[in-house]
Order: sequence, then C-alpha cells, then structure tokens
Amino acid sequence: MMPSPFVLCVIVLVTLAVLGLPIGMSMLAGSIFYLLLVGQDLGIAAEQVLNGLTGSYVLLAVPLFILAADLMNTGSLTDRLLNFCLILVGRFRGGLGHVNVVSNVIFAGMSGSAVADAVGLGRIVIGMMTRDGKYPVSYAAAITACSAVIGPIVPPSIPMVIYALVSDASIGYLFLGGVVPGLMLGVVFMCTNTIISRVRKYPVEQAVPMREIPRIAFSAFPALMLPVILLFGIYGGIMTPTEGAAAAAAYALLAASLFYRAISFRQLYNVLCSSAKTSTAIGMLFVGALAFNYVVTIENIPLSVQHFISGFQLTSVGFLVLVNLLLLGLGCLLEGSTILLVIVPILIPTAKLLGIDLVHFGVVVVINIMLGLVTPPFGLLLFVVANLTKQPLMSIVRECVPFLLAALLVLALATFVPETVLWLPKLMGYKG
Repeated sequence: MMPSPFVLCVIVLVTLAVLGLPIGMSMLAGSIFYLLLVGQDLGIAAEQVLNGLTGSYVLLAVPLFILAADLMNTGSLTDRLLNFCLILVGRFRGGLGHVNVVSNVIFAGMSGSAVADAVGLGRIVIGMMTRDGKYPVSYAAAITACSAVIGPIVPPSIPMVIYALVSDASIGYLFLGGVVPGLMLGVVFMCTNTIISRVRKYPVEQAVPMREIPRIAFSAFPALMLPVILLFGIYGGIMTPTEGAAAAAAYALLAASLFYRAISFRQLYNVLCSSAKTSTAIGMLFVGALAFNYVVTIENIPLSVQHFISGFQLTSVGFLVLVNLLLLGLGCLLEGSTILLVIVPILIPTAKLLGIDLVHFGVVVVINIMLGLVTPPFGLLLFVVANLTKQPLMSIVRECVPFLLAALLVLALATFVPETVLWLPKLMGYKG
C-alpha cells in the first residue's frame, strides 16, 4: 500500500536532514514535496512563510538579543562581570565553580542564549578554573555547560520568544515565569558544586581585599545595569519585549564602546557579521517550520494527537509527565528550536483542553529543551565546551551527571508545583 503524502513528506524531511541538509531547508523541501503530491499550488509554501514572518513583530526580538549577546562577549563586559562575581562568591569552597554559576545567572539577564553564555563566559571562566591545576578541565567544562542552560530560562529568553510565537502566550509573563525556576537552578547547581568541592577538596580562593571591592563593583556597574534597564523597561510598560531587545543591543554597544572603550570599528563589523549569520541560520529554521506547520495543520495532526492522548484518559499531571519524557528524549536528538517550532505546536491544543496554563506549560517546555542541550548524544552545549577545552566528550558527560540530576529536581518542582512558575506573573497582574 502506498504511504500517505504526509508520511512521504516526513520521510523526505528526515532523509535530507540525515544526508546533511540544514533542518530548516529539509522541512521546506518536505513541505513543497507534500504540496506537489496533494496537487496544491506550490506558492502556498511561500505564502505561509511570508505571512508568518511579516505578521510576527515579536520575531524581531531574536536577532536583536543575539546581537546584544555578541556585543557583550566582544566588549569587556564579560570580564568585569566575572570579577564582580569573584568578590561575591569566590571566597567559598569551590569558589570559582560558584563564580561560574552566578555569572551565568547575571549574564542570563542580558543574552537569552545558552550557547552565547557558554562561549562568552565559558572561554574565560574555564581558563580561571583550570589555571595552575585548581580544577580538572572536564569538571570546569561540565559546570560551564550546565550553568549555561540557566540563560534562556531567566529573562530575556530567545526560546520563550519562539514559544510565545507558536502559542500566543504573553512574552512578558513567560519571562517572569522563568525567574524563579532559573534562580532555583542556580541554587541547586551551587549546592552540587559545594558538595563535590568538599569531597574532592577543591581550593578556596584568596579573598579579594576590602579596598578593591568598591573599584571592582563600580567597574561592573554599567554592565550590571543592562538587565535592570531591560526588565524595568518591559514590566514598567515603557517598551515591548521586542523594543527591549533593541534597547539591550543599543545599551551593550554603548557600554562596550563609550563606558569601557573596549570595541573597535573592526570588531563591531565582525560582531554584526557574526550576529547576521546566526540570525540567518535561525531564520531558515523559522522558514522551514512555518511551511511544515501548514502541512501539519491541514493534516489535522494536533487533533489526531489530542484524540490519541485522550484515549489514555490522562490527567493534566499525567500529560505533563508524558510531555517531560517526550521532550527530554527528543532533546537528546534534536535542536531546541526545532522542537519548539515543530513538536510543541502539536502539544499545545491538548494542554489547553486539559486546562494547563500556557505560561506554566511554556516554562516547563523551555526547561526540558535546555536540559536537552547537555544530554548526549547530541547535546549542543556538550560539543561547544568540548571544542573549547579539547576534552573527550564522555569525560565531560560523566561530570555533568550530578548537575543534571539536580536540574531534574527543579524540573519536577516546576512541573508539579505550578506556583513556582506562576507566583511572580500573578504578583505582576497575570490572571491565567
């Protein structure tokens, strides 16, 4: 029996992706093949793409947050933030591990990208941790990779912008919903680092002299003001999240060029080129997803999934457990944006039917996808830090295990205790 057009579409998509074609182009090619098989006008693919891109103002936030992160990594903002974190937590057992975590929490309020955090902070903090053999390189790489997942959970967050695009949930309340789980991740990672540091007797850093603290804090002040300006601007009603992303990029440029005088015209040109390349890669993913989601919609796949799941008579809690297992599994194999653009839209109608709050659901989804970045065999952050440190992948994975177990505890709390996500949004007026 001849397979259905949708099955053939998926076969084409998977085959092209396996052969090395970027996933966005694979989805676009599969979608065009489907339209050809069912006899629809091939121009529908272009129409869906144009409607999706031109009708989504929020999508502009993605390249702007990428530009802000690249500007901070190129300027000296990262160095100054690390020095500030050193005076906060460097004096405790495993102090540089704590610096790694705390700096990611602070940097998370600026970049919205886990990879940007791992590359920008990671290169410097791994060097600090491994200098003079203080920490094993694989441990420094592991805590860097795991800490970087905090970035897209604490606002601003590129994955949350994408989720808002596919779910129509409020970006502002999604950002607020990620604050408590993100801080919880920071706390459990620091606790895990403390336990490991005590067992392995990692060193205590020499305390920064009191006379140096005001100078270091003042030096970091312009960088520390970026998340303050961004979040107060958004939640004070002064600017939308997209305008906030533009303000973040403008402020990062201002801080790097005027306050710190740490970026040249040549470096600025390179930053713009790098940001454009990254934004284009993500843009191609959007293009493919918009075309493929049209195919998914006309095939009534979300309704079919809804009927399939209703056959199991799952409660909202049971559904969330199933979603966690599904996304953790897919996170081992697929890139996060692909999951958000292709898989999550299929699950949203069922979540609505079961009465699950879409802000709560979105934060749980993003946490799952971020954990996928540090789970083998295709955890992107594992490859990033392995490339930075030239360490075998499996040695980094072994060191990641305690941090992953701690992160799963936070995921469980966010899943089964919705108030951990919704408390802050409700405090700011969210009605659910």
